[in-house]
Amino acid sequence: MPNSNYIEYSFTIDPMQPGSEILMAELGELEFESFVEEESGLLAYIQKNDWNENILEEVSILNNTDFSISFKKKEIEQENWNATWERNFEPIQVENRCQVRAPFHDKLDYEYDIVIEPKMSFGTGHHETTQMMLSYILGVDFSSKTVLDMGSGTGVLAILCEMRGAIKVDAIDIDYWCFLNAMENVERNNCENIHVLEGDSQLLKGRCYDTIIANINRNILLEDIPLYADCLNSGGTIFLSGFYLNDMPMIAQKCKESGLNFQGNFQNGPWVATEFLKV
Repeated sequence: MPNSNYIEYSFTIDPMQPGSEILMAELGELEFESFVEEESGLLAYIQKNDWNENILEEVSILNNTDFSISFKKKEIEQENWNATWERNFEPIQVENRCQVRAPFHDKLDYEYDIVIEPKMSFGTGHHETTQMMLSYILGVDFSSKTVLDMGSGTGVLAILCEMRGAIKVDAIDIDYWCFLNAMENVERNNCENIHVLEGDSQLLKGRCYDTIIANINRNILLEDIPLYADCLNSGGTIFLSGFYLNDMPMIAQKCKESGLNFQGNFQNGPWVATEFLKV
């Protein structure tokens, strides 16, 4: 079991936009998992095991004179995570069809109502990449399809896939707390076709899918795209996010080398989500 504590950074940013978006993009490359935008800044969370005293030295926007950014940090214990999110977590809506909310929020009249116990897991729906992936899923008929949600976090994408008709979903994440949280969220949303697994791409050997969803950071995607392509059935679709616009040429080239054809992409701020087809 990993260390249960996280490091919280509280950033004050001026100007907020595009400062907040750029800062999230850079922190996302450094294993920061969760973000909460505030009126004048940003909260960012990273597992203590992935943190070091010099981690922000690689964040170039902190040295950009076009922005004024200050920060404070503190350690948060795992058991205090619910209280932290109850202070900061707001329900989100995607395309007026899907609501992602916490158990302490009221249910509203949406086609898809997903209840997520936030805790220390990436993928509450607030991050731009998660929202774009939710939009992609809303546009696809998953009836009778098998799906892989790689880097599943809270399990929110896997849950929507089942709600959209998927008959089998493997939700895989290497983080122990994500694994536990996804198990809880799958049960909370009465899902019966989702199998939550703890591990990495080594679990994919011998598995095949009609659709693959991977919302992970750029470096992991570049390493694992060939493995995803091997697991994808002919005619299958793969949706990728977790990287930003400057990374798109590298991602597209790796997909092309792996026999995946570009179909299109969404962009939200500096972040990109993209679709490829295996022919």
